[in-house]
Amino acid sequence: MIRAATQVDIPVLVELIGELAEYERARDEVEIDDVMLERALFGPEPSAFARVATADDLIVGMALYYRSFSTWTGLQGIYLEDLYIRPAHRGLGIGKALLASLARLALDEGCSRLEWSVLDWNAPAIAFYRSIGAAAMDEWTRYRLAGPALTDFANSF
Repeated sequence: MIRAATQVDIPVLVELIGELAEYERARDEVEIDDVMLERALFGPEPSAFARVATADDLIVGMALYYRSFSTWTGLQGIYLEDLYIRPAHRGLGIGKALLASLARLALDEGCSRLEWSVLDWNAPAIAFYRSIGAAAMDEWTRYRLAGPALTDFANSF
């Protein structure tokens, strides 16, 4: 079953974020805690949203996303930040169901696209995304300013 996350789900979502970060070999980079995630998902102006997949009344997967905007289409989009299914529940169609629920949301809300990023070494995820018809945006390179680089640049003018 796929449903919108609730405030009660926050601790499990933080746990799943940690599991995903461990899988992506970046556990030490995770700073989020329950308070931060609750503010992001349920604060006065939510900056992110989440759906969860349940089996036997347990949360076994999540999709965290936020709204994007395309100046070319003039329409909103959905950017999938994290898709994670616990290892014991992979291969059962849960990831596909979560992703399909976001695709349906995008269509229902008039969005022009559903996008996400994937690590170039994550062959199982890449194969899954290709199997559902997703196309890699190889001509685009993602850039990021963070930490000291962000501070230094912001203070440079």
